Amino acid sequence: MSTTPPIAGQVVVVTGAARGVGALLARRLAQRGAEVALVGLEPEELKAVAAQCGPTATSWEADVTDLEALTAVARQIQDRHGRIDTVVANAGIAIGGPLLDSDPRAFDRVIEVNLLGSVATARAFLPALVESGGYLLQIASLAAITPAPLMAAYCASKAGVEAFAHSLRAEVAYQGVKVGVGYLSWTDTDMVRGADQDTVLAQMRARLPWPANKTYPLAPAVERLVAGIGRRSPHVYAQAWLRGIQPVRWVLPSLVATVGARDIARLAPQLRATAASRLRAVGAGGAADTANRRAPAE
Repeated sequence: MSTTPPIAGQVVVVTGAARGVGALLARRLAQRGAEVALVGLEPEELKAVAAQCGPTATSWEADVTDLEALTAVARQIQDRHGRIDTVVANAGIAIGGPLLDSDPRAFDRVIEVNLLGSVATARAFLPALVESGGYLLQIASLAAITPAPLMAAYCASKAGVEAFAHSLRAEVAYQGVKVGVGYLSWTDTDMVRGADQDTVLAQMRARLPWPANKTYPLAPAVERLVAGIGRRSPHVYAQAWLRGIQPVRWVLPSLVATVGARDIARLAPQLRATAASRLRAVGAGGAADTANRRAPAE
């Protein structure tokens, strides 16, 4: 008898579910019979996605960096749905550009949301996952496998969540909880489109070696994540080639340092001239996070 529960009938929580990967993942899971609970900062967008996920879907407004609020939401979701079987820690933002040109608050916020927000998500939802013998899927990135210049905050945060999830896996295994890491390359989301609006960053990305320089369609990537959730896999690759670079990831930092240094030197004048345009997180999700942080003072 299999110990892996089918997706149908599961209660699945998805953070960062207002758009992009989180929104489509929620819809695909609901199509396979899951009850989904969507968590994020944009209540109207979350309600709209929940409406597409069937009558059992719910939406909950919470900042993943607010542990107290997130813990309260976790209890409310468990009370409403009866249990929680799977949690997908997907919420994330990004900022690009050289470290010395960046707004320190915006830079730190990327690490706060992506890494500390994932830690808070685990703290808030693990008690319910221990009860159900559930599964936590941490969304990481190609940025966890290889560093990239102009993406220091994002790479640091995603490398951090990968390490965090691997460490947590051993801690909670005896309690019946499985932990997975999901890896995505550049995928056609609001975040990536927002980054590509920066012409200098777009030039830099275009010079990456194939297949890392491509933007991949969202739907196949999400289907791979759904399949990984169904298997409760320790590693889920939204693009198949990402699995292939795992054995050689040790060589990538040296390669990136050599090639990237030349490109940064060439682009330095353009980067300096356009520094003021990249002081905030990219895309509509980044804008929502910025607005959420400003709201209490307004």
